[in-house]
Amino acid sequence: MVEEILEVLVPRAGEIAIDCTLGYGGHARALLERIQPGGKLIGLDVDPLELPRTEERVRAAGFGLETFVAHRSNFAGLLQVLAKEQVAGADMILADLGVSSMQLDNPVRGFTYKEPGPLDMRMNPARGEPASQFLAHITEAKLTRLLEENADEPHARVIALALKKQPIATTQALCRVIREAIAVVRPHSPKEEMETSVRRTFQALRIAVNDEFSALENFLRNLPQCLNPGGRIAVLTFHSGEDRRVKKAFQAGLREGVYSAIADEVVRASAEELRANPRAASAKLRWAVFR
Repeated sequence: MVEEILEVLVPRAGEIAIDCTLGYGGHARALLERIQPGGKLIGLDVDPLELPRTEERVRAAGFGLETFVAHRSNFAGLLQVLAKEQVAGADMILADLGVSSMQLDNPVRGFTYKEPGPLDMRMNPARGEPASQFLAHITEAKLTRLLEENADEPHARVIALALKKQPIATTQALCRVIREAIAVVRPHSPKEEMETSVRRTFQALRIAVNDEFSALENFLRNLPQCLNPGGRIAVLTFHSGEDRRVKKAFQAGLREGVYSAIADEVVRASAEELRANPRAASAKLRWAVFR
């Protein structure tokens, strides 16, 4: 949704931009091109494996240290990053909360249910515990609530019960157990419905393993301290739990006079982009303007 993001953020030459989730670097490069001459982009990403590669790509596109700096940090640590850069505030901030294509396309990371791999799912493989260990110690009741709250999964209890009956070490095993559990309670369930439950379960576990909701709430709480007057913020979410949190934070900010304007409705991907990138189907873009 590059064009939609650019339309919302309105980047101008000489401005300071922040990309809180660098990922592959596509959004960062698009912003960098539009804030020159004189502009600077600060990029954040928690992934220690992909960040150096993304920085290399951005440098190869012609952006030196004076225009682009990268920090290995979760977006919840944005205030600390700004302090390190001695930047009082940004003119625009972008947070794309989706899993990057590099992570999804690398089965070793355990994010995708389409390829076999270890059940890991950590954004930073050097910290925390993989999803396989998380599943081993969480209780069935807590796992049920997690599937309901993180993914709106209607078969949460059935899936949780099945996942707690045996160790789950690989993405293939996770998919198999989910499909078998749903086949028992809904033997004539369409394949699409079953695969949706698989996708939702992967999503719920990834959110929990990386403590994504807590990071998002910290980020939203700190946003007003990170923006210059008139600064713009755009947040791209991919499921209802994220979108609810962003919507409520922006609405509260508008009521309290923190923001002068917010999105009335979510912005969605165009039909043209959906044809080129089916992953954008669930994307929801919300924006706000700092007073």
